[in-house]
Formats: sequence, C-alpha cells, structure tokens
Amino acid sequence: MGEADRWLVVGLGNPGPKYAGNRHNAGFLVVESLAGSERWKAHKAHAEVVETRLEGVPVVLAKPRTFMNLSGGPVAGLARFYKVPVERIVVVHDEMDIDFGALKLKKGGGPGGHNGLKSMTASLSSPEYIRVRFGVGRPPGRMDPAAYVLKDFSSTERSELDLNVDRAADAVRTVLRDGLGRAQNIYHTAA
Repeated sequence: MGEADRWLVVGLGNPGPKYAGNRHNAGFLVVESLAGSERWKAHKAHAEVVETRLEGVPVVLAKPRTFMNLSGGPVAGLARFYKVPVERIVVVHDEMDIDFGALKLKKGGGPGGHNGLKSMTASLSSPEYIRVRFGVGRPPGRMDPAAYVLKDFSSTERSELDLNVDRAADAVRTVLRDGLGRAQNIYHTAA
C-alpha cells in the first residue's frame, strides 16, 4: 500500500456490546459498512484497523478501542504509525445538532461539545481533519444530551438506519475519490 497517498478513516464510538446500538456509535457503524467483510485486526495504538483500498485509494479504517472521550490518543498513534497527515484524516461521528438522517461534511472547526472531537483535536494538535457528521437529532424534552447519545436508536430510526449508514459510507468514498467539495455538493443536507 502506497504510503504517500494513504488516508485514515476513523469511526468514533464506544467499545463493547453494551454500546453497539447507541447513537454515539454511528461512526463505528459507518466504518464497519466501509470494511464490508474485511477482517478487523488489533493495532498497538489501541484501535482495531482494516487496511484496504476504497475507490482505488489506500485507506486504513479504524475504530478506537478507548471510550469516546479518549479517542484522540489512538487516532494520533495511528496517524503517526501510518504516516498520515491530518488533512488526510476523515472522522465519522454522531452529531446532535443535525436532524436524524441528515449529513454534514466539513474540514476543521471546533468540537461543538463533542468529547471525541475535543480529544482528537488535542491529540492531533490540529482541528483540520475532515468530519462526516452523522445526524442523530436532539434529545426529547429535558433529557440529558449525554444520556441521549448513549441510548440505542429508536425503532423508527432503526428502520432508516441502514440507508443512512450507507449514505454516510458513500460520502466517505466520494471524499476519497473526488475531494471534500464534491462530497459536500452531493451529500451535505441543507439545514
């Protein structure tokens, strides 16, 4: 696999079966979709990885094995190990400020209260990675946002989840093949 043009695509989530269906694990769902039947391998950077090609581009797909608020360490470790610069890192994560089913893509910016992004920006010493923001919507009523993201998708949401995961995976493929601008034109959902 050619080092010079390799990308790192990270799905954010929490490890273990207890969290598998949580809204916070939307990132894991998308990179698992991208990996298809490829086998995940443990990496010394406290992550699971798949080394593959997507759209003809060498890619390392990754799921940190730490909890969300500590995911920056594994991501920075993988970026160093695979010699991937921050501008070729794509992070897929849940986003409460976007309606369920909507996608927004951007490069850089603040963490917006997302502890996984806060940890990544600190560990990478830069916010200039690409984000694929997977809308999970706001919590109902006065529910604590932290509790909301740790709840499973509702039955109504689950009926549309596979389609939304596939759409986010296609957005990642488009970023790799055609760049962020093209992916935004196709997949960026208007507010």
